[in-house]
Amino acid sequence: MLKDILKEKFSEVIRAIFPVVAIVLILSVTIVPMPTHVVMVFLYSCILLMIGMVFFTIGSEQAMEPMGNHVGTRITKTRKLWLILPLGFLLGFMITISEPDLQVLANQVQSIPNRVLILSVSGGVALFLLAAMIRMVLGISLQRMLLFFYVIAFILACYAPPDFLAVAFDSGGVTTGPMTVPFIMAFGVGVSALRGSRHSSQDSFGLIALCSIGPIIAVLLLSLIFKPEDATFEPVVIPRVLHSLQLGGLFLAELPDQMHEIAQAVLPIAIFFGIFQLVLLHLQRKPLLRILHGIICTYIGLVLFLTGANVGFIPAGFDLGSILATLPYNWIIIPIGMLIGYFIIKAEPAVYVLMKQVEDITAGAVSGKLLLRSLSIGVAISVGLAMVRVLTGIHLFYMLIPGYLIALILTFIVPPVFTAIAFDSGGVASGPMTATFLLPFAIGACMTQGGNVVTDAFGVVTMVAMTPLVTIQLLGVMYMVKARRTPKTSVSQSTLENFGDYDIIEL
Repeated sequence: MLKDILKEKFSEVIRAIFPVVAIVLILSVTIVPMPTHVVMVFLYSCILLMIGMVFFTIGSEQAMEPMGNHVGTRITKTRKLWLILPLGFLLGFMITISEPDLQVLANQVQSIPNRVLILSVSGGVALFLLAAMIRMVLGISLQRMLLFFYVIAFILACYAPPDFLAVAFDSGGVTTGPMTVPFIMAFGVGVSALRGSRHSSQDSFGLIALCSIGPIIAVLLLSLIFKPEDATFEPVVIPRVLHSLQLGGLFLAELPDQMHEIAQAVLPIAIFFGIFQLVLLHLQRKPLLRILHGIICTYIGLVLFLTGANVGFIPAGFDLGSILATLPYNWIIIPIGMLIGYFIIKAEPAVYVLMKQVEDITAGAVSGKLLLRSLSIGVAISVGLAMVRVLTGIHLFYMLIPGYLIALILTFIVPPVFTAIAFDSGGVASGPMTATFLLPFAIGACMTQGGNVVTDAFGVVTMVAMTPLVTIQLLGVMYMVKARRTPKTSVSQSTLENFGDYDIIEL
């Protein structure tokens, strides 16, 4: 049984990572002369990434999803808002502080101290998780909440200093990563399961969407009271290695830091769940041991994944972007960026969690493979647009405002389930691979071009988070057309409309 699971997971991971590896290797022997030691470190990093993803996906299924579901279901059974809302806020704050993507972004934002940025973003997620829970309790339309809060975000953005603008929108993307997504989505399923409606499970979508807005507004508010420091961005380099022992030493030197950081991330959640188990939950020994095993797998997976990402992926992405930007035909960085973006989404751990949740909750009405293909197209477009910004210095607003305007207009057209999935997908797409490869890729190209890193390179994460909002909802338009033309289709119009029904909970 375990052998079959490992074989299946390794097969999925190899299919996810291989295209990115192949692209980098082909470029390194054709038009991008990368140093040999950088390529070697990159390849070793890929091995760690693959092993880490296998452990993480197993751990997510065994621990993070069941923990979120159990906690959500149990606190909702109390029918006490005074308990549900504070616990939701606490969970949102803790799970965000533990998010590895946020740590990666904070380390690359030189103008804002790490602690200030992390606490601001965590507070934003916690408040908006609270808002998402209130939405489920009162049956408020997700469309109205998205429209209201994005209007507020863009109004605040008009008054924010330029150094904060891209970082604020990027923060909204990185907070919904491999720790946050499985826990919060399962938490939402647990809360919504007790609404008493046969369609209440679809209401669990949208939590990630709302939690992605919180950090944007929180950092924009921070910009009104906090003066950023002068930032000096240094090139990311890998020390030259002469033999295999030095190569191994690079990873061993990074390992203790990642073990410490991930322990700080996972331990608070494990302790919280342990206290919750003793006081309210009282699970039997077998499911409890399964969750414990899952927590250990999650920890090992994230340590290996982020060690590989930090040692090999960040420098490789930086070098690749830097060298491409020096070419006489540097415009080639746009199609290459799009190609990398198309495939890199398949290496995001949280994407597979979302795919599984979507297939389960929509009873297969929305295919996981079709969702992944739509995400890939969206991310490819977004990375291409981000590279245009790097080369031309176009203001981020000229891309964000039309993109979000189209996405919000589509919310009035497509069935609500597609809106919820689309906005959830935007947060999930901008995970650790974006923060550890695409962002350094953009920074390297921008520094070589002599551009402003804070205003021109940052923003790639939010671009990745934005385009799926449009592509997934366009998928919803296609389903509507298909349902109208083929009455006997497996996804009928009435089914899609039912996904949007909302009932009031009485607590």
